[in-house]
Amino acid sequence: MKRLQRGATLVELVITIVIISIAIAGVVGAFALISGRSADPLNETRAVALAQLYMDEILTRKYDEQTPQGGVPRYSGGCSIGADGSEDRASFDDVDDYDGLNDSPPASALASLTGYTGFSVAVTVTCSGGDVGLPVSQAKRIDLLISAPDNRSFVFSAYRANF
Repeated sequence: MKRLQRGATLVELVITIVIISIAIAGVVGAFALISGRSADPLNETRAVALAQLYMDEILTRKYDEQTPQGGVPRYSGGCSIGADGSEDRASFDDVDDYDGLNDSPPASALASLTGYTGFSVAVTVTCSGGDVGLPVSQAKRIDLLISAPDNRSFVFSAYRANF
């Protein structure tokens, strides 16, 4: 009596290896693409937190150097931009003092920040009351440009009205 042998031929084994290697190459390629972008949400979250820190600091300042504490009565002069005298960030007392501020790495007014290596912050302040339906001299626009370590930039804007 003759025995029948069953098994895979060499051709079948080679075809199986080729198919598996193509599948593995596709999975590894997709994994590389996903892992390369894994820092994006973290950088976006840090940029938003950084913008909130800077905006909170800036918006708590007076509209203008001559604005009384509390904003009443309203400042009646024109819109001026820039630091008054030889102020440094710790002594900024009105919104427009921050115009031209560039921090790399970012810092609060009181101390340096940890976890923001590679980030930079640039602040621009302009007279822009017309953008929000006020006379030009009655509102200042604050623009923050946050640059992340992955070469992406985020722009945040807020208005400070004269009150």
